[in-house]
Amino acid sequence: MEHNFWHERWEKNEIGFHQNKPNALLEKHFRDLSLAPGQRVFVPLCGKTLDIGWLLAKGYRVVGAELSETAIQQLFEDLGVPPEISELGPLTRYRARDIDIFVGDIFALDSKTLGPVDAVYDRAALVALPEGMRQDYVAHVREITATAPQFLLTFDYDQAEMPGPPFAIDDGMVRKYYAADYDIERLEELDVAGGLKGRVAAREVAWRLRQR
Repeated sequence: MEHNFWHERWEKNEIGFHQNKPNALLEKHFRDLSLAPGQRVFVPLCGKTLDIGWLLAKGYRVVGAELSETAIQQLFEDLGVPPEISELGPLTRYRARDIDIFVGDIFALDSKTLGPVDAVYDRAALVALPEGMRQDYVAHVREITATAPQFLLTFDYDQAEMPGPPFAIDDGMVRKYYAADYDIERLEELDVAGGLKGRVAAREVAWRLRQR
């Protein structure tokens, strides 16, 4: 993972990937995971997404992982909640009621530190990683979450028209990464209004992954 790239994006506030409202596909389809209030949702590479506030408002507990401490400081400011901050080896934990965020390299996060997880909401992690890192990421998340069900969002567009991130992930790639361990269901796709980054026509696709 290009740590300096992401740190620089956050420090310069170059965060066009940050949405100013909860994700529409999340609002419509997250219930398809059939979670009960109080269950714990892992959001890898979460940034300061408003989706976390939405999940909390629905009664779920949230645990996240994020490289940028700036993003997490802003997340808690936006939530209006002062965090308890502690150091856990290479990671820093920001904690408040019903929410834990681990700041640092996601590959330094193990299952014991993460704790039990009932589902994964991958809104921006898989699409942020170059192809050479995705298999390792998928295997790592599967391991630390005990193959918990996932609600996955991807973008499908012509990668030749624009470099990532976010990277284009087509149906074949999703099945390549997940089919060995999950049953895969494509839930819905939506056109990205105005194009991805305002530059290229793209579709956002929602997937439900359940352990085989």
